[in-house]
Amino acid sequence: MFDDLVLDAVEGLESRWARELAGIEFAVEDVPPELNVYDSDVLEDGEVPLARLLPGRPGQRGVAPRIVLYRRPLEFRAVSREDLAELIHDVVVEQLANLLGLDPEEVDPEI
Repeated sequence: MFDDLVLDAVEGLESRWARELAGIEFAVEDVPPELNVYDSDVLEDGEVPLARLLPGRPGQRGVAPRIVLYRRPLEFRAVSREDLAELIHDVVVEQLANLLGLDPEEVDPEI
């Protein structure tokens, strides 16, 4: 179900951002890796990482940008399936905006 909600969030943005989304990989991991310090590429709620943006490496083949969502921290914050779907959408928008150098409201004005 979680993976389907991620796909739904990405598909909802494709009408406006199809070209940009075509080169981005999306992944789901159960929990974030244990690190002492998280970089600015990590979207956190307090001290808990919810997602991470791995920007890729321009000019190097096979290293596409990747947005990783962490299933358990996101599920823990949702009280219903609808709430989880909205949270996932917001996280995807936030990370896509970060990757594109835009405000989240520019990526999705309804956020």
